[in-house]
Amino acid sequence: MNNSPFVDFQDVWLAYNDELLALKQYAVEAIDLKVQEGEFIAIVGPSGCGKSTFMKLATGLRMPSQGSIRIDGQPVTGPLKISGMAFQAPSLLPWRTTVDNVLLPLEIVEPHRSQLKQKRQEYEARARGLLQKVGLGGYEDKFPWQLSGGMQQRASICRALIHEPKMLLLDEPFGALDAFTREELWCILRDLWTEQRFNVILVTHDLRESVFLADTVYVMSKSPGRFVVRRQIDLPRPRDLEITYTKEFTDIVHELRGHIGAIRKQSAPVAQ
Repeated sequence: MNNSPFVDFQDVWLAYNDELLALKQYAVEAIDLKVQEGEFIAIVGPSGCGKSTFMKLATGLRMPSQGSIRIDGQPVTGPLKISGMAFQAPSLLPWRTTVDNVLLPLEIVEPHRSQLKQKRQEYEARARGLLQKVGLGGYEDKFPWQLSGGMQQRASICRALIHEPKMLLLDEPFGALDAFTREELWCILRDLWTEQRFNVILVTHDLRESVFLADTVYVMSKSPGRFVVRRQIDLPRPRDLEITYTKEFTDIVHELRGHIGAIRKQSAPVAQ
């Protein structure tokens, strides 16, 4: 068994350009993070604290100004092929059917791209299987405009998982949905993760969502973002929605809310 962490950030700082670097104005600073293989982590914090910047570092879309990042034992030197991503806006292509939207990464990411012609039927069967798992059986050949927002987001998660990534990065994926749809999607994500045990990094504003889904929740400070709280979620798995009404659950949510409230109250430094 490999004991080295799957995600390993060591003293990572990022300034968005050379001028900001010269002024020592960082978007995130002093990020140390070790995530074990198969672990589900959530990152919460006030708006503008650097959560999305952290995601860009974790996907290799930005390189740190200082420090090092290793994922799956390899130094990160550019965009990662082993990750899938889903965002708040599902951004499905309107001219493609649901199943063809889900297949899109296989047309882009090697080695699937080279094998697409001969493996088309196998890939399509995988896409249809995923869509059925998330409750979209019967909608595979519909277009995005024929789907509700929640259905589009389910398809977006299938698209992020179609190439069987080792890591799923989710940036506010359920933020635009109503409460019932959001909770349905928590359960779908929980079930997919339980079955496949890929790593998940979830960025969210929803504290209940973070406590329900994650093994560990990290709270980020105001910009420049750094991790100020690491909270292990010791609620037993598998978790169902009933747990969200228990005292144990709400106590953790209130504790995290207290940390974020304290961060918000910290006064901004006065300009000299």
